[in-house]
Amino acid sequence: MKRLLLLSLIVGILGIQSCAGQKLNIGKVLGGIVEKTQGGLTNDEIVSGLKEALQVGINKGADSASKLNGFYLNPVIKIPFPPDVQRVETSLRKIGLGPEVDKFVMALNRGAEDAAKEAKPIFIKAIMSMTFTDAISILKGEKNAATMYLKRTTSEQLIAAFSPIVEKALQKTQASKYYTDLATTYNKLPFVQKVNPDLKGYATQKAIDGLFILVENEEAKIRENPWARTTDLLKKVFGSI
Repeated sequence: MKRLLLLSLIVGILGIQSCAGQKLNIGKVLGGIVEKTQGGLTNDEIVSGLKEALQVGINKGADSASKLNGFYLNPVIKIPFPPDVQRVETSLRKIGLGPEVDKFVMALNRGAEDAAKEAKPIFIKAIMSMTFTDAISILKGEKNAATMYLKRTTSEQLIAAFSPIVEKALQKTQASKYYTDLATTYNKLPFVQKVNPDLKGYATQKAIDGLFILVENEEAKIRENPWARTTDLLKKVFGSI
């Protein structure tokens, strides 16, 4: 409907100008209308601004997650014992293996922190395909629209790329060994249903989820807080909302 009204307005302008016998630069008229509807921003500025905002969020999010205790002491993204085998944790604590469970959970989060160091180039590469249409929707969308776009369009690729990094990190922090030992001990208990969950898949998904949460927080800051807009382009693009 808005486009129809806009076209009607353009036709009206053309009619008025023609009746007046004046020359009309259609490109200039359309350019002026587009400029007004987008706050004076060019298409390239809009796309570049959104990409830059995501990169700022990714950089800050990855830096926060990859520091010591970035996951482990952050209750919002801390990775707990795998919920689908929560009974393992409960049973092991009952027989006095609580410290071993805690050691595993710490190693699991250390693995995520270690893997987060490698997240930046993977995420940044993933946002390079953003189109002008995507950018407009994000710019006018909710405060987490950019993060949701990134999550929606890149999750599968990120899991595939991030999985071997997480696996290597879990081995480095010995989380895989700790969990194998815990699962083996649990499976020897009488009358229990044996477990063998996909620890790598669980850790990969939780690590990515945690990074998205941090990126979403950074996006919200950029949208709501002018001081978080660290470059002239971010100030121009998000200041036009």
